[in-house]
Amino acid sequence: MWKTEKNRPYLITGPCSAESEEQLNTIAEQLVQKGLVDTMRAGVWKPRTRPGSFEGLGEQALPWLNAISERLNLPVCIEVANASHVELALKHNISNFWIGARTTVNPFYVQEIADALKGTNASVLVKNPIHPDIELWTGAVERFQKISGKKVGAIHRGFSTFQTSKYRNIPRWEIPIELKRRFPELFIMCDVSHIAGSRNLITEVAQKSIDLGITGLMVETHPNPDAALSDAKQQVTAQGLEFIIKQLVLKSSSVGSKVFLDQLEELRAQIDKIDEDIVQAISSRLELTKEIGSYKKDNNVTVLQLERWNEILETRGVAGEKLNLRKEFIYKLYEAIHSESIRIQTEVVESDLAR
Repeated sequence: MWKTEKNRPYLITGPCSAESEEQLNTIAEQLVQKGLVDTMRAGVWKPRTRPGSFEGLGEQALPWLNAISERLNLPVCIEVANASHVELALKHNISNFWIGARTTVNPFYVQEIADALKGTNASVLVKNPIHPDIELWTGAVERFQKISGKKVGAIHRGFSTFQTSKYRNIPRWEIPIELKRRFPELFIMCDVSHIAGSRNLITEVAQKSIDLGITGLMVETHPNPDAALSDAKQQVTAQGLEFIIKQLVLKSSSVGSKVFLDQLEELRAQIDKIDEDIVQAISSRLELTKEIGSYKKDNNVTVLQLERWNEILETRGVAGEKLNLRKEFIYKLYEAIHSESIRIQTEVVESDLAR
């Protein structure tokens, strides 16, 4: 499943939306001719945020995709959002699906689709939920694994945010990394189109995903992207995709050279020693936190001291910058430490109440 013999990532490519039989045939033939498709994608049912925009052709497009699959010996993949979608797709011999971000967010929808797939030979790729919730993503993967076993993978498509960003959906790469840690054998793709939101950023996002060991890419392609009925700005032509793939630098997950491995292990040993020191230092810091909690308790002082917290953020941020550490990184580090400190002090202050 989801492997390619070509010297490139596994590619799921095709239009954001199935718009016509001619459009699907044109892009499919172009992609096959250039060797830039392992599975063809097309949106049949399009969950739009607001009514009035193109919501897909629905069942009308299913026989077109099935005909392409048979004629070109090419697997096709569509998004399904409920059990009726699954039933209609299976009726048209389509059995490769992805679960959209709006569906993953709701365990009831996920279970409904999983139940509809019982007894089938379907493969399922689960997109991350709209918001960065690793537990929802994990739960959805587990629900489908109970049904389809190893024919389950995941798609990282980034996360919606109110923050200002050059991306349509912020990547938050640490979340797919955590999913991979939880499921070491799980195939994970990157939907570079939905993270980028613009064709000009697709190469950058694709390379970043490859650097992190993500071995598949979903890229929206269209014969005439600017005229697309949905997500026009993030789609590329087959020729544009060819250019993007040629720019990518593939990475290996391991190197057999003994010299490389010896040097890597030496550096890792140094990191391990530093990590031991860091853990010991944090433990010592939190022991002092307990003492501070007792002192606040004895003097009837609130646990949170906002002025002190602001001072810590400012001084540690400045100190970190002097050592070439990003202030944002220092803030995140101390936010975690401060959260644990507040928890410990709260336990100390409330210890008498629990008796």
